[in-house]
Amino acid sequence: MFLTISTTGTPERPATDLGFLLHKHPGKTQAFSTSYGTAHVFYPQADAERCTAALLLEVDAVALVRRGKGEGRGGAPDAALAQYVNDRPYAASSLLAVALSGVFSSAMRGVCAGKPELPAQARQLRVEVPALPARGGPGLVRALFEPLGWTVSAEPVALDTEFPQWGDSRYVSLLLESETLTLAEALRHLYVLLPVLDDAKHYWVSSDEVDKLLRAGEGWLPAHPEQKLITSRYLSRRWSLTRQAMERLELVRLAEADDSEVEEIDNAVEAEAETQDRPTPLAVQRRDAIVAALTEAGAARVLDLGCGQGQLVQALLKDPRFTEIVGVDVSMRALTIASRRLKIDRMGERQASRVRLLQGSLAYTDARLKGYDAAVLSEVIEHLDLPRLPALEYAVFGSARPRTVLVTTPNVEYNVRWESLPAGHVRHGDHRFEWTREEFRGWAARVAERHGYDVRFTPVGPDDPEVGPPTQMAVFEMSTATATATATAGATAGTEKKEAKAA
Repeated sequence: MFLTISTTGTPERPATDLGFLLHKHPGKTQAFSTSYGTAHVFYPQADAERCTAALLLEVDAVALVRRGKGEGRGGAPDAALAQYVNDRPYAASSLLAVALSGVFSSAMRGVCAGKPELPAQARQLRVEVPALPARGGPGLVRALFEPLGWTVSAEPVALDTEFPQWGDSRYVSLLLESETLTLAEALRHLYVLLPVLDDAKHYWVSSDEVDKLLRAGEGWLPAHPEQKLITSRYLSRRWSLTRQAMERLELVRLAEADDSEVEEIDNAVEAEAETQDRPTPLAVQRRDAIVAALTEAGAARVLDLGCGQGQLVQALLKDPRFTEIVGVDVSMRALTIASRRLKIDRMGERQASRVRLLQGSLAYTDARLKGYDAAVLSEVIEHLDLPRLPALEYAVFGSARPRTVLVTTPNVEYNVRWESLPAGHVRHGDHRFEWTREEFRGWAARVAERHGYDVRFTPVGPDDPEVGPPTQMAVFEMSTATATATATAGATAGTEKKEAKAA
């Protein structure tokens, strides 16, 4: 992972002033430990006319897995190989942004004890990043950097120069040039926009990221035409944090327009004034809809298939009507997190008897899953390759055969309402497909017909009159004839078993 910053100079203002600004001597090669590897700073060229500082980040892939998300691009926790084989050591990302912040922290703040007049001076700057992941392509790179005063060259990198017919990769070779910016401004631009273009972060995004964004974006982010996209991507599309950041940015804009301080604008509303209710997150609306449907169906023993980190299991445990809850997932890592979330090891005996976590693949039949009142597949099917859906269908509807099955999945038509989601992109990097309402209804109807279920559909989230709801839910109920036949077959099998045992 590599980045260079170059500047030119004159005998009166030598280019080697870059060393003072960066607090790194041009005559030395220095190494700095980071949480995920080693950052090296050196100067390929350093004289009065031209000076280039290079930052080389050697990423420790094992440390990245152990200390960070460790999931590789796309966020699939079960893709074990992707934890170690990915582009993190080579392509600029949030890893490089964090290294910039740590190694050049004084320069980013505009502090230079040796020559305090330098930070405020605009310089001729040239920044080169040989490999930059750009989700949105060269057009988005220009849309982000050009409004900030950069001349931008973003050349797509071919997938393979030996096979030009394969086309371009999602990486660009970036060259930025400016004569109007200070070094501190340039570093802050890079710190924010590198992870924005990568559209991924290697660490958990918490509330303090809002403060980091606003500090680095001071003076340029409030007026940036792509402010919403930058804010959403930088905060990993976490709605609550994005909303908080956008509100604070709007205060900054209003204060600048009114030639006031932010505190004056913010204090214009009394603390006791009525505040607007925050919209309920879609994930919460989805869980509420599932719990309501299970309650309506009279289910007591419930399977959460593809339970992930146990959010739905946790919600079901709060309702005593659900006497047995089984969470199933193929990922042991997810089940471990779910166990910690539920605090199973500290539960009382009665509560612990209501819940089990099982490792299992939904692509295979599993005798442990038979005999339950209901099964939930919440945001699961879109993570499977389409050729594997029939196997899941048979495992759930043909083998386990719960009386009620709930299936939720994104409605791709609604994606146009997400301002931060680029056109043509799915909502999550691991989604193999996202269906329209018609496609989902067609699939559900065929499944119901093949396995003796009736199916109805219900929206989850705001039901837009043009594009429908953000989440669509199918409620499968075993038909009366099928349920009777199943009960009869079960009773007959039980009688035959008793007779065989008596004989």
